[in-house]
This record gives sequence, C-alpha cells and structure tokens, in this order.
Amino acid sequence: AGPLAGYPLLDVKVTLVDGGFHAVDSSAIAYELASRAAYRQSMPKAGPQLMEPIMKIDVFTPEEHVGDVIGDLNRRRGMIQGQDSASTGVRVKATAPLAEMFGYIGDLRTMTSGRGQFSMEFSHYAGCPNSVAEEVIKKANAA
Repeated sequence: AGPLAGYPLLDVKVTLVDGGFHAVDSSAIAYELASRAAYRQSMPKAGPQLMEPIMKIDVFTPEEHVGDVIGDLNRRRGMIQGQDSASTGVRVKATAPLAEMFGYIGDLRTMTSGRGQFSMEFSHYAGCPNSVAEEVIKKANAA
C-alpha cells in the first residue's frame, strides 16, 4: 500500500545495496521486517504523488450548445483538445479526470435538451492537483 492514502504504488524500483548476515538473528522474517521498516522510512522522503486516471472524452453536441459543453468540461478540470464541425453538430475532444465525469451524461442531456452524446475511454494517469490529493488523503485517513 502507498504511503499517501493506501493506494498501490506505480513505477517504484527498490535496490538493496547492503545487508548483513548473523547466524543467530538472520531469518526470512527478520529480513522482511527490516525491509518493511526501510520502506516506511524511505517512501515519504521519495516525494510520492497521488495519481488519478485521465479519460479521453468525445462529446457530440448541437452547435448552439458548444459553449455550454466546453464550459462544463472546463469546470470538470477538463482540457479541450479540439473541435470538429459537422453538418449536424460539433464534436468536442477533451481529456478530463475520471473522478469529475461521474454524472456527466445527465448534465450533458440537460445542457443539450437531450441531444448531446458522449463517449470516454482511459487515456493515462496524471498527478492530482494538491487540493484534490489533500481531500482524498484526508478521506482515506478518516476511514
């Protein structure tokens, strides 16, 4: 478990550079306990960062609602990647954190009078902003 909120660690490499053996005190459990203690001491010093999944978002909306859709995606910490116009509407391409996209379909339908559609798929992981990370860590520590 990770040192910030108990979530799994990604991209961590640990190299043991020194160790000793004593005929009486050395055992598998002793090495395991020593490695756990070393982990607990070193991980906070390594500067861990809480990561969040970022989704690739594809929204299709009638042209008269493009401003509302883009504004809503921005409020959800989305990054607009581009727009493509078609005869029946506009396709907005963006990325946004998964945590901000829950309930989006209902909001999109409300904004577009039921005419908007969207799809999303996983894109990558990115570091959380400090304000979001602090809230997640606070909730995890309270549980």
